[in-house]
Amino acid sequence: MSDDHAPAADPPQDSPHASEAAGGRAARRPRSTNPRELGFTPRKPVPWLAPFLLISTGIRTLLAMLFGAYLDKRELQNAFGDGIFRQVGPDGGLWLDYVADLGDGFNATYSVAWLLAQPELEVDGHRLPRAQTLVMGGDQVYPSAAFEAYEDRCKGPYQAALPVTPPERPTLFAVPGNHDWYDGLTAFLRLFVRSRDRHFGGWQTGQSRSYFAVELPADWWLLGLDDQSGSYLDDPQLTYFDTVAEKLGPRSRVILAVPAPTWVKAVDHPTAYDSIDYFIRTIVAPTGAQVRLLISGDLHHYARYASPDRQLITCGGGGAYLYPTHKLPERIEVPPPDTLARRASVSRPYDLAGRYPDAARSRRYGWGIFGRLPLRNPGFTTLLGTLHTLLMLAMAGVVSNRSGTEQRLFSVPLVVMLVVALLGAAFFAKPPSSGGKRHARHWVLGVGHGLAHVGLAAAGTWAWLALPFYDWPWPLPAVAAAVLYGPVSGLVASQLVAAYLLIAGGFGVNVNELFAGQGIEDSKAFLRLRIDPDGTLTIYPVAVDRVGRAWQVNPDQSPGASWLAPKRPLDPHLAEPPITLT
Repeated sequence: MSDDHAPAADPPQDSPHASEAAGGRAARRPRSTNPRELGFTPRKPVPWLAPFLLISTGIRTLLAMLFGAYLDKRELQNAFGDGIFRQVGPDGGLWLDYVADLGDGFNATYSVAWLLAQPELEVDGHRLPRAQTLVMGGDQVYPSAAFEAYEDRCKGPYQAALPVTPPERPTLFAVPGNHDWYDGLTAFLRLFVRSRDRHFGGWQTGQSRSYFAVELPADWWLLGLDDQSGSYLDDPQLTYFDTVAEKLGPRSRVILAVPAPTWVKAVDHPTAYDSIDYFIRTIVAPTGAQVRLLISGDLHHYARYASPDRQLITCGGGGAYLYPTHKLPERIEVPPPDTLARRASVSRPYDLAGRYPDAARSRRYGWGIFGRLPLRNPGFTTLLGTLHTLLMLAMAGVVSNRSGTEQRLFSVPLVVMLVVALLGAAFFAKPPSSGGKRHARHWVLGVGHGLAHVGLAAAGTWAWLALPFYDWPWPLPAVAAAVLYGPVSGLVASQLVAAYLLIAGGFGVNVNELFAGQGIEDSKAFLRLRIDPDGTLTIYPVAVDRVGRAWQVNPDQSPGASWLAPKRPLDPHLAEPPITLT
């Protein structure tokens, strides 16, 4: 057992942070919010419906599905060390933070990082000191796992929030999510496991692999799993946790940190929970220990399912776009019915006991799609305008012009465009979780959406033919269409897509796209947990309704103070009353 850390090494001289000191030494403080002063570039939120991003994300997802096993570096981690870590506070207890889905736009990411870094928070009458342990629960960066993206969207903001190590020397552990996996964990391992500089801002990185085991006070244990986007648990990882299990006993209580809330995703993808169930049945259960708490990110909200002996908490509010809560099932069975896990385990019902934001606010957020979709995704609106312009020209090509001659130059393109529109809309309608089954409602909504676009193109064609541009010599009509028709049709088509997403979301279809297209930065959350010396665990779900949007150089110039401070104070509150486990 070890709670030691590798000595901090000075960063390379060509690093943007070369003039900063690692660890507890004073770091160079910026004099302005200029990226050259900060050492990183604050990024805007990811426009998830941007055409090139959609294509690249789709390609990365496909490659991860096809070649993920070949890129899997977990088998190599046997050589990295097998440390079991111990975390305990000076009073024999421990404060522990959990944050997930954090590496997106600067405003949301830094707002949460700033709250995590403050020496103390006063939240609804509770005094919550800064935690001695921080767990990042997955998707530390978006949209891809490039090292530059980690620097700008994750490490940079957290360095600015806690620039040097405070006296309590807080430790950081991280679970990789699906976005961390897009490069086969190369950047993740470099940053959180194999870095020569074992500091992440003021936090010290503690783990020796992409998974970890931490002994906590009063026989509590924190186990962080890496199941490679829900596929399986590798043999070295199972061997590592077999060794950990030798230290567990009937009095042990376990907090299990996993990359995704498969207990909820199993509603649409029944086998999603199998890996977690296998781990609990084969590693933890034989020791007599109890898994009292499962925590995850991946879905960007706060939700808690409860049974008498276990809590299942999703808390993915670290910075990524908000995911809705009003479509969550009120009750789930874990393991889900009709699965291998169900046949091997006793199923328990869990009731939805808490969520943030509440269902009413989540529904109101959904209606914001009409304004936010074109504003957040101008490239998507441009793509829609281009496609509708081509479809209009194809339709116009088979309509008699004013001179009475019939043009059928675009008859073949018309058929192609109609097929593309219908198939594209049909396959756009998809289940909320990867691997979920398509049902009749997906096809009905998808084809209906495609027909609506065809109808809109027909109406646009009728209006276009009433204008004088159609009789101009070719290619002037095409130029006029691109300049005049394209922008208008793109805006109108974006509203049609917004209406489709809102309607489809009511049937549980394209729920993710309904909110991803809006890029809502507000309603963020993290967990602050307290383990008392007597073993009582109290969970404080800390939420902030509105993230910071304007920042200034912190008037407090002491070395440990955050570099930037919000111009408008952040107002954290509890998403629900504290949850106590004994």
